Amino acid sequence: MMKTLAAISRVDIDLQDRSYPIAIGPSLFDDPLSYAALPCASSALIVSNSTVAPLYAHRLESALRGKYSHIHQVVLPDGEEFKTWETLNLIFDALLQNGCDRKTVLFALGGGVVGDMTGFAAASYMRGVPFVQIPTTLLAQVDSSVGGKTGINHPLGKNMIGAFYQPLLVVCDLDTLKTLPTRELSAGLAEVIKYGPIADLVFFDWIEAHIDALLSRDPASLAHAVKRCCEIKASVVAQDERESGLRAILNFGHTFGHAIEAGLGYGQWLHGEAVGCGMVMAACLSERLGLVDSARVRRLKTLIQNAGLPVTGPVLDVTDNAGRYLELMRLDKKSLGGDIRFVVIDGPARASLRGAPDALVREVIDACCLRV
Repeated sequence: MMKTLAAISRVDIDLQDRSYPIAIGPSLFDDPLSYAALPCASSALIVSNSTVAPLYAHRLESALRGKYSHIHQVVLPDGEEFKTWETLNLIFDALLQNGCDRKTVLFALGGGVVGDMTGFAAASYMRGVPFVQIPTTLLAQVDSSVGGKTGINHPLGKNMIGAFYQPLLVVCDLDTLKTLPTRELSAGLAEVIKYGPIADLVFFDWIEAHIDALLSRDPASLAHAVKRCCEIKASVVAQDERESGLRAILNFGHTFGHAIEAGLGYGQWLHGEAVGCGMVMAACLSERLGLVDSARVRRLKTLIQNAGLPVTGPVLDVTDNAGRYLELMRLDKKSLGGDIRFVVIDGPARASLRGAPDALVREVIDACCLRV
């Protein structure tokens, strides 16, 4: 029996004429009712990757068959290292070769890389076509699929090329998490954990109490985590869609984390692994700035470690490790005039964007990284 949208959890992103729902629950992505409210079009393009497509693409195509006359597919290589112009062009190739028009709907079926690139392609093709996010990883369900950030990486910096472009719909099918590799599940938990220190200490307490249930993929625990994360992000995005202020707090741990990803080479550490370690470093910086006590830092570090994530940073340069981190972090999107700005914890469930002296940041990096 088909599930109706009224029977599942729903979180709304309130952006006036660009508002859209996030549907959360089991057995959603291959249910035709999930897409009943989408606009009519003659064609659709499913964008997936070489890992996800064999599992789910044919089921999505079957669900869409009654709505679109022509359903095309493009399968991208899997991995952060393929989040490039060259891979993006595979999507444009498929759109152009199949004569797709400006009403064609793109469906991003996969994790954060697929979602970011599909959204960027949708924002760019014919100067904007509609798209739908169908995230199949925990990280994408709780973070990257929500809020309209799209883009690709550059060798010198992560997500430096892109656009803000909102989807029509986000479908978080919790059943897809059953096939998620354990390492990917832990990586997603980094983005779950980040919402606690910056927005909701009650949720942080809940994550601590349910971390084993989350790691064992307890359906009720995962459903609660995904919904609460989407609620927090929806509230922040509604207030600051284009990251001119408040939304920057969602990048807690990301300044250090992006430096790790770029410095090691994209794909060596998963994004969530780098963010988890980056949160430890950002919390240590918060402590050294006198904004948070050591007990809270230890508590966060323990939770990140219990989630199966690294808490010690890698060495990026054996001659001047901290210098290499600083060099990469100056390319962060939050930097202004070459000054690095960090998301720091500055109170219970509160974060802000601040600068810090290079000497202090060096101390944090030296204290939090492997010894050279």
